Amino acid sequence: MQIHRIGTTHRAARNATGALAARVGVVALCAALALPPSATAQTQTQPQAQPQTGAQTGTAPPATSTATALPREEVTLTRLDCGTAAPPADVSRFNDTFAWPRLVLQLVYSCYLVRHGDDYLLWDTGQSMAAGALAPKTSLVDQLAALRVRPEQVKYVAISHYHPDHTGQLASFPQATLLIGRADWDVLTAPARPGSTTAATFAAPFAHWISGAGKVEALPQDKDLFGNGAVVLLATPGHTPGHKSLLVRLRELGPVLITGDLAHFHENYESGGVPPFNTSRAETTASLDRFKKIATQLRATVIIQHDARDVSKLPAFPGAAR
Repeated sequence: MQIHRIGTTHRAARNATGALAARVGVVALCAALALPPSATAQTQTQPQAQPQTGAQTGTAPPATSTATALPREEVTLTRLDCGTAAPPADVSRFNDTFAWPRLVLQLVYSCYLVRHGDDYLLWDTGQSMAAGALAPKTSLVDQLAALRVRPEQVKYVAISHYHPDHTGQLASFPQATLLIGRADWDVLTAPARPGSTTAATFAAPFAHWISGAGKVEALPQDKDLFGNGAVVLLATPGHTPGHKSLLVRLRELGPVLITGDLAHFHENYESGGVPPFNTSRAETTASLDRFKKIATQLRATVIIQHDARDVSKLPAFPGAAR
């Protein structure tokens, strides 16, 4: 900014004051978005990035309204083995346009432990220990013990959706606050309808919370869990009515997006494929579009929860991404 000599006209003084106010406004806006002042001009001229997979590119703030600055608390992310994978199998049934008629892939069952300071969030609880050949070789409780975490230390259990391969060991954490999409919770707690077995099929792992003995947060939209943008549950309906995905911001690895069952494998994710058994095709495609845009804006690492090819994106257990 230039300093005007005494005697400059009132009009020039007003112009200088206006320029200063504009500059201060730009700097304040950039500080709120954690951007350099020059970035405001760039966002007006650069074309929008197209969705990608894996490490994403982009410079704009996230699609959610959460903060973009890294939290002061340490945040870590650990993958947990939540089922015994069946042999590679034909996955064509996961696409309603017959796009992959003979595609054979290895699918896995994954859960995740997020540590935020002294608080723990468990994302999904996998297959039940009574699931026969699909049961995990080691329970979640025992895997957490190897990390020196007791079940009662888990403050939150977040469920991507109510299907049994994601809820099988939920009952091991009765003291935790259950985080679940509102529309999924409504399905589980709806009065029984003649001929419908949905609630009865999926509700058993939630009995403790349905009875009122446990605390529940039924989330209608996104949830910034700690209020600092570090851990955000994203509303991605379609696979089920209240399906959620997870965003975790790490200091070293950067933002990580975990799909839940928004997509089951890379080929469906990249092509926008939709399983015929999803509750809404339109919601699924809209959620995929939103998720990919968030990944692009944040340059996030995308982890497709059931795809064995994404297991190596995080350190092997008991290691943690930071």
